[in-house]
Amino acid sequence: MKDGLIIGPPHPFSFDRLKKHAKSIAAAAYKPVTRPAPDVVRGINYDVAQKIRFRPDCALFAGLPYPVRMFSLRETVQEPVRISLINGDSARPVLYHPRYFDWGGTGLDKSLPPTAGFSGFRVMNGRDTERDWMAFQGASYFRTSGSEDQYGLSARGLAVNTATATREEFPIFTNFWLSETPDGVITVYALLEGPSLAGAYRIETRKGKGQVMDIHAELFARADIDRLGIAPLTSMFWYSEANHQQAADWRPEIHDSDGLALWTGSGERIYRPLANPPGVQTNSYMDVNPKGFGLIQRDRDFANYEDDGAFYNKRPSVWVEPKGQWGEGAVQLVEINTNDEIHDNIVVYWTPKTKLAAGGSMSLDYRLYWQDPEPFLPKSVAHVVATRIGRGGAPGTQGMPNARRFAIDFEGGPLGDMPPRYDLKPTITLSRGHIAAAYSIKVVGTNRWRAIFDAVFEGKEPVNLRCLIQANGKPLTETWMYQIFP
Repeated sequence: MKDGLIIGPPHPFSFDRLKKHAKSIAAAAYKPVTRPAPDVVRGINYDVAQKIRFRPDCALFAGLPYPVRMFSLRETVQEPVRISLINGDSARPVLYHPRYFDWGGTGLDKSLPPTAGFSGFRVMNGRDTERDWMAFQGASYFRTSGSEDQYGLSARGLAVNTATATREEFPIFTNFWLSETPDGVITVYALLEGPSLAGAYRIETRKGKGQVMDIHAELFARADIDRLGIAPLTSMFWYSEANHQQAADWRPEIHDSDGLALWTGSGERIYRPLANPPGVQTNSYMDVNPKGFGLIQRDRDFANYEDDGAFYNKRPSVWVEPKGQWGEGAVQLVEINTNDEIHDNIVVYWTPKTKLAAGGSMSLDYRLYWQDPEPFLPKSVAHVVATRIGRGGAPGTQGMPNARRFAIDFEGGPLGDMPPRYDLKPTITLSRGHIAAAYSIKVVGTNRWRAIFDAVFEGKEPVNLRCLIQANGKPLTETWMYQIFP
């Protein structure tokens, strides 16, 4: 017994051992995780799961800054995971027992098998609180609460064949090994298993103003992988000021993230507001050795959400910073139509040009910043703060057929203190159609500049647009990019 838990005998552990184990697993046939009592677990829906509480006196690391509590199995996470505690060069498994949980009168302590297992774990803000700030649960998903202590988007260990003709795979973190230092640095080692590959992960997390994660992984393929998604992020975007016509709710905006930020290998800063397309849309942003990318929640004004339960204005941004050279590839953005906030419909990841073939291996090194204001916000150029779209043409007219008016607000950088002038015209390109009018103005009473233009489209296929403000050939703003469906 330790910290109220039943702890098994020690076994040797190191990251090198874990990597060798992952390699040996990839060399053998894939064995799916056995789901215990599936008929019972399928009945543990959201409402039932909310009644189940892990007992605080059974928490791991109870005497350290951030105790760890486990999750029970539930309808959406039916595969049990193994959790072990690291002590030096060995680790001891935490053995499951129903008494770790207060089952809230559900009777599940009787209907679930005594060896059912955990579905994941969460890291608490302290011993005497019900607030957690980091969680690992389901497939290879994990998340933290960011600078504002509010959950939002999630990260994954890996994405496999997302938005391809083949069925997407969701590899699973099947085993975790945990350690925590006296000053609260938490290291999670994890074994990733899936039909096409296996992997060994080390995720070291520091909590301060937000959270910073250093991630190293070794992947071993047992099958050819068509599309490998590195550092994948998953979010939700229903509507914002850009596509408010799609709103079916009284709240002004509903989204976990409002844009994709890119810092290319050549140094270009790009911001691409998210969209809610008619179906499934995948866009690839080709690059060589990217400096970073992330899903960002730039709009922090409560009045633009008016939700004092979900607090979308506090949702974290996540920035991916590669370590070393990632070579040729693309940041891919997948957007899926949604008509409700309960569906995650946004995915972004890096996919390398060189595919991972059966028998091959790959090392991953990167850092995740869960922070706001967003880290690496452009300082040398103004950044996008709002995108508004409406009918094209002059007021009082019937408008122009197939035209849309765009108003893009920029803030910061050299434009911030610049007095009003009328020679700063936006530079605009579009994949199909033409620009009917374009100009830039300083918004009265603010330090914002607004680029306004009408785009006239041809046909019904999606159109890609780019806009930035320049002076003497030098960018004064980051590059705004967007995709619209006429």
